[in-house]
Amino acid sequence: MADRLDITVGGIRLACHASGGRDAPPMVLLHALGEDARTWDGVAAEFAGRYRVLAIDLRGHGASDWPGVYSFELMRDDVLGVLDQLGLGAVTLVGHSMGGTVAYLIAEEQPSRVGALVLEDTPPPVPRDRAVPERPEGPLPFDWAVVPAVVTQLNDPDPAWWDRLTSITAPTLIIGGGPGSHIPQDRLADAAARMPHATMETIPAGHHVHTAQPAAFAATVMEFLRGSSPDNCCQRPSCPG
Repeated sequence: MADRLDITVGGIRLACHASGGRDAPPMVLLHALGEDARTWDGVAAEFAGRYRVLAIDLRGHGASDWPGVYSFELMRDDVLGVLDQLGLGAVTLVGHSMGGTVAYLIAEEQPSRVGALVLEDTPPPVPRDRAVPERPEGPLPFDWAVVPAVVTQLNDPDPAWWDRLTSITAPTLIIGGGPGSHIPQDRLADAAARMPHATMETIPAGHHVHTAQPAAFAATVMEFLRGSSPDNCCQRPSCPG
């Protein structure tokens, strides 16, 4: 069972759900648009056998604050603030879709903070034309204002996001969802080729790989991590929580 930590960064309260050994190397999980930390429940137990798993509800989602103002840069800085508040050095960083974009922006901004990077079917930073959907009726478990903000940035990403992929120093695994995903898999391969230490694997499960095929996802990630750099450690004797 995960323990919930509430971390305040820049006046925004962020819920961080921690599991695994307190002294284990830290792994941070970042969810997709419209989801929250619970989406990782099917694989977190596997990771928690080796890591201190910290699954964060990004701003506007789940138990974190819904401030009404959203961008990938703000979410990036939120996560970096959580790492600072918890006294963490380099972490293993895993992100799905929107969370993957936040993850690679962190790896671009502060490469030394990411010891290993896993991007699950993450939209590559290339222009696209996706319409902003209409808000569904009824209550939602996230702030709908996130949707137009995120879709607008993904349609017209900062060109520096693509240019700076070459600055990511961490061993990187890109997991594509195969032909059943709406993410262009050839552009994922292009992004992998641009990163200095990236490999790409395909698990043909569609966009939500870790929920559709949790065992295959966890096994692929763990095999990659075993073959990458040594486990990363906190900069203090024990991890938080």
